[in-house]
Amino acid sequence: MPKTIQQSVILPAPAERLYGMYLDPKIHAAFTGSPVTISSEPGSQFRAFGDMLSGRMLYTIPNRLIVQSWRAYHWKPEDIDSILTLTFYPEGKASRIEMAHINVADQDFQGVIEGWEKYYWKPWRKYLEKTKG
Repeated sequence: MPKTIQQSVILPAPAERLYGMYLDPKIHAAFTGSPVTISSEPGSQFRAFGDMLSGRMLYTIPNRLIVQSWRAYHWKPEDIDSILTLTFYPEGKASRIEMAHINVADQDFQGVIEGWEKYYWKPWRKYLEKTKG
């Protein structure tokens, strides 16, 4: 049965900057270390990590919310696409991202939990610290 992952992270940048960074293909690639195809347009394609992840942009609220469908290349055909929501909240000079990743395939659940920290939160924080100012 598909599972849901919820994580919260505070990063040292304003919410609108984090939102923009996630949706900018060049910056997204810079902090993840891998090329990405991404846009804020509903229905637009999402691809990351050498096509290991794919999906579509479903909905955005500028500077506040991103909703995407996600699918890993190794999921079984009968696995449904997962839904990712990223919600951005100001926290003083920093911001909090509340992430909910819904319908993650059973066989990939632990890998996705670990992957968010390894491939997104840590490198994003490192990129922000390196590019301050």
